[in-house]
Amino acid sequence: MTTVERLRDPAREHRFVTSDGCALHVELNGPADAAVTLVLVHGWTQDHRTWDGVMDHLGPGVRTLRYDLRGHGGSAPATRETGTIPRLADDLAELIAARVPSGPLVLAGHSMGGMTMMALAERHPELVGDRVVGAAFVATSSGQMDRITLGLPGMAGQFSARFERRLAKALSHRKGERLPLSPAMVRSGARFLVFGEHPRRADLRLVTDQLLCAHPASLGAFQDAISTHDRRVALATLRGTPSVVLAGERDRLCPLAHAKVIADELPDAEFVRFPGAGHMLPQERAGEVANRIGALLRVS
Repeated sequence: MTTVERLRDPAREHRFVTSDGCALHVELNGPADAAVTLVLVHGWTQDHRTWDGVMDHLGPGVRTLRYDLRGHGGSAPATRETGTIPRLADDLAELIAARVPSGPLVLAGHSMGGMTMMALAERHPELVGDRVVGAAFVATSSGQMDRITLGLPGMAGQFSARFERRLAKALSHRKGERLPLSPAMVRSGARFLVFGEHPRRADLRLVTDQLLCAHPASLGAFQDAISTHDRRVALATLRGTPSVVLAGERDRLCPLAHAKVIADELPDAEFVRFPGAGHMLPQERAGEVANRIGALLRVS
């Protein structure tokens, strides 16, 4: 392979190695001379495909940076030490420096992706202050995730919170590369946990496939990290930045009250509630999510 061929090698373009040696799968699309770059960060158990439907509605003229978080999709696994939200924020900062070293940015994060954005503001305030011109928080939370009851009342809700913590511990010690679950079992759980009314089969298949591609021990480490996530104060860095907070009214994982906390910390943000929608807004309401993100791109 010649030097020119190596420089154009698609495998190299889709691979980024972090400072601690973790290889991430990366997708950079759209015109290189675009005025602004949209950075899309997916959530726990998912990968860059979470944003496929939103991308379809944004159109080809938007420059986008998507990637798989460590331990997810085509990226290398996380360890117990690196399966943390601060490490995800550092990965994002390094990736931006390498692939989008200049120009304004709009950030959009779904679930743990939104938490990663908050950690980025906490750990890299200069980057956020100098370059971020818009932020979309999609079905996410700034803290108190250890109190989630999955929408179940009373003792059932308390049990679900304890079960999640035990599941995280069990997953973090798992040696296998894939979860020992059938697609049918995952689809059934996803229908209840992450979707609202009348989920489409294609959306269920996509969420299922992404979960089954994720690294089990990494998922356990990140679930534990989510339970201790507390970054309400970090949101202050984004005050004054055009922002939108999007929430499904039937979200069991990041309930509406959590979105309201984010909106309260960003008083100028637009707070949008989606009746009937659950946690997977990038699939359930792809067009509307794209419209809200597109508005941020136009403002910038």
